[in-house]
Amino acid sequence: MLTQETRDAYCTLLHRELIPATGCTEPIAIAYAAALLRKTLGALPERMEISVSGNILKNAKSVVVPGTGGKKGIAAAAAAGAVAGDCERLLEVIDGITEEQCKLIDAYLKSAQITVACVEDGLTLDIRISGYHGNNSAFVRIAGAHTNVVRIERNGETLLDVPAGQSVQDGHAPGALNTADIVAFADSVDLDLVRVPLMRQLELNMAIAEYGMNQGCGANIGRVLLCEGTGDLVARARAYAAAGSDARMSGAEMPVVILSGSGNQGITASVPVAVWARERGFSEDSLLRALIVSDLVTIHQKTGIGRLSAFCGAVCAGCGAGAGIAYLEGGGYDGVAHAVVNALAIISGMVCDGAKASCAAKISVAVDAGILGYRMYTQKQEFVSGDGIVVKGVDNTIRNIGRLAKDGMRETETEILSMMLETETR
Repeated sequence: MLTQETRDAYCTLLHRELIPATGCTEPIAIAYAAALLRKTLGALPERMEISVSGNILKNAKSVVVPGTGGKKGIAAAAAAGAVAGDCERLLEVIDGITEEQCKLIDAYLKSAQITVACVEDGLTLDIRISGYHGNNSAFVRIAGAHTNVVRIERNGETLLDVPAGQSVQDGHAPGALNTADIVAFADSVDLDLVRVPLMRQLELNMAIAEYGMNQGCGANIGRVLLCEGTGDLVARARAYAAAGSDARMSGAEMPVVILSGSGNQGITASVPVAVWARERGFSEDSLLRALIVSDLVTIHQKTGIGRLSAFCGAVCAGCGAGAGIAYLEGGGYDGVAHAVVNALAIISGMVCDGAKASCAAKISVAVDAGILGYRMYTQKQEFVSGDGIVVKGVDNTIRNIGRLAKDGMRETETEILSMMLETETR
């Protein structure tokens, strides 16, 4: 039976995780740190020294920073934050950069001394920025989560110092998430308790999906899918999710609602469910309950993996979308569980090699796997315990995925980063 404590925890979780961000969250976290650095320093740094973990380096290296005129990378993100950022706005820190500010960012990148290094000490999400102006200095560190500031210094004086433990990154909610409770919560929650973050997720994420489809962005995966595909509902669900990522990865200056720290995951978990519900004529309340399932199933998978890893987060969100569609179509717990297990059996292991244009294509594949997982259920087909990493019980299979991503893919993560750095020096 679902306890009141669990209901409250799930409501809190949705409010905490479903927050807006303008731009890919890794470079935006760097911009946030740089904006906070400038505020602490009291002046625009003449010199910045930036150290980031490998996962941050990987995800910030190749994605366009909004408002910078198409610039990519860590130095561009830090410059945008330092010159034009408002640290009070967190992951919307550089939303609304003006043309004049864009010119100032360009000039700053040419005049300031900015160095970037990779640091690895066990945290997959770690950003450290030192800044200097005249005789003054400041230092800001973010660790574990994208806005989790753990240390601030000015002229050697410590202004903030809190533990930078891995638990901040990995822990999502009190107690253990499980699929049965997620479905029971979606069935029974008073929607007014979670309507605001869910409606914001639908509004913002569908807006950027429509923009990507109409304007043409990045590799145009969304448009390709509708041009080359059959144009059926599955193709449209995949295409609009991909189009949102097309726009986001190419620097569209539009906010999205993130999930588990990722805008691409927020788009993937919400847009296919919304497209499906609206084309099939489901009510808004039915859509919101299905979205709860998609979001929480995604978070459930990510809890064992962590915010960042070598395991592509679109896989988790694509499985979440399949679960949401299964719930929408009346599948209940059985439909959700089978959709998730089937999808994970199909697509687990797709690697994350950083944020860039090809993320849209990966999202398309992940959504396809999620929907195929549900369709297998409707045809009474399933993968069973012993089929690869599948074990009895959906939550046990999800735990296996966490083990695969967090432990089994450590060496993969190292090799991916090595390849990316080698490419950069060629």
